[in-house]
Amino acid sequence: MSYNLLKGKRGIIFGALNEQSIAWKVAVRAVEEGATITLSNTSVAVRMGDISKLGEQLGAEVIEADATSVEDLENVFRRSMEVLGGKIDFVLHSIGMSPNVRKKRTYDNLDYGLLEKTLDISAISFHKMLQVAKKMGAIADYGSVIALTYVAAQRTLFGYNDMADAKAMLESIARSFGYIYGREHHVRINTISQSPTMTTAGSGIKGMDSLMDFANRMSPLGNASADECADYCVVMFSDLTRKVTMQTLYHDGGFSSMGMSLRAMDQYEKSFDKYRDENGNIMYG
Repeated sequence: MSYNLLKGKRGIIFGALNEQSIAWKVAVRAVEEGATITLSNTSVAVRMGDISKLGEQLGAEVIEADATSVEDLENVFRRSMEVLGGKIDFVLHSIGMSPNVRKKRTYDNLDYGLLEKTLDISAISFHKMLQVAKKMGAIADYGSVIALTYVAAQRTLFGYNDMADAKAMLESIARSFGYIYGREHHVRINTISQSPTMTTAGSGIKGMDSLMDFANRMSPLGNASADECADYCVVMFSDLTRKVTMQTLYHDGGFSSMGMSLRAMDQYEKSFDKYRDENGNIMYG
């Protein structure tokens, strides 16, 4: 069902890869609600993913860009304003990747060069995006910017590794930049802390299936799906939330307020055998 919440608005969606992506779902819902958009991802993601198909489906131009490159981001905003015919009303940052996680390095054995890449891709890219947009005057007054985050920014979750550090930085950037952009241009900047979701990126997290099951058992409303997250993003892009800014908004079925639920307690695993190394020691990283 469409409510025309974004009728006449222009947006940029960063990070759609395939139909599993939250960014993909957000792009579809935004267009359903009346928006016109552009899509952006890296050249590798464009070649290996299905974003070109999404662009054709939605009539949206796909602009290749490395979100860690200021020059590429400048091109994205410049081209988007040309294609869409004016300043941008909303932006989604759905970008995250940890080379340490991909290489299965534990948190107490990080490669610091890879950690720098994690932070640059998953968090500092958000600052670059906002700084470029502000300097270019690319986001319209009363615009809305959303970045996707996770509760591991606030609480330690086994296996989330250096992505937790990146998400904590991401949330801090939203607050710090939100003050400046809000005061000067009424642009609001928020992060949405989503339930664990089996996206392509999420599938690389150690024990993701167990994490999703635990979160679902803990949450009074159960895990929030990617489609439901897209609905929430649309509301945050709309004029209904013009005074919400600098917030980490939990979209997790209530998980973030829980301590222990009956269903989770009943399923508590008492064996740690699969988490032991070859010497029989439990691996906590």
